Amino acid sequence: MDARYKYEGVELAYSIEGEGDTVILLHGWGCDRNIWVATREWLRASKRVVTVDFAGFGLSDEPREVWGVEEYTRSLEALVRELGIVRPTLIGHSFGGRVAIVFASRNEVERVVLTDAAGVKPRRKPSYYYKVYSFKLMKSLLPLLIGKQKAQMLIDQRRRKSGSSDYNRATPMMRAILSKVVNEDLQHLMPSVKVPVLLFWGDKDTATPITDAYIMTRKMPDTIMAVAEGAGHFAMLEQPELWFSSLSSFLNIE
Repeated sequence: MDARYKYEGVELAYSIEGEGDTVILLHGWGCDRNIWVATREWLRASKRVVTVDFAGFGLSDEPREVWGVEEYTRSLEALVRELGIVRPTLIGHSFGGRVAIVFASRNEVERVVLTDAAGVKPRRKPSYYYKVYSFKLMKSLLPLLIGKQKAQMLIDQRRRKSGSSDYNRATPMMRAILSKVVNEDLQHLMPSVKVPVLLFWGDKDTATPITDAYIMTRKMPDTIMAVAEGAGHFAMLEQPELWFSSLSSFLNIE
């Protein structure tokens, strides 16, 4: 069943399939709930599966202001209350992992699965800060020196050249949100996630490297890890057999 709910004036899309204990699937940045098609079909034979389009993705509206992980988590909490869900299992990929960590740190959940999840602020090289602050200076000074129209053209060229593909594809609002959420470090919340956690990671992931998973194992008290050798940031899609066998064992699905 496809449905919509409204959170602070923003219409958000979700779907519900199957019966049983509830599992909520949370997609990563630049994706939508369709990334979970295979996982959803596999789970719905024994679980009630709720799949969400985060605000600004899929069929959901964009936020009206710059959201952080907190606002995205509150929107999920609102849906959980609306549906009367008690102690769900959360499965989060990449950005969805951020929301899963915040949600599980302050709400009752059964279990958590984090696959190539974000949440550990990356260590930055000096070149990164040079690029960021020189770009900010460029945006401030160029309109004064050469006029707004020419300045905007040069700024857009610089953005296309140096920005990530996620950043360049995004609307202005979603760019601002991405800039905010990517710098949020959630390590201080991880010790509060006391339920069993499965970390499923590609050892070739460059977006959220496996070193992030090792940090999470130290921060969260009850974790196990499954490493998909040779897989990148979408390990659950690249090695589905290992993914489903890991889920089967962790979620006690026969």
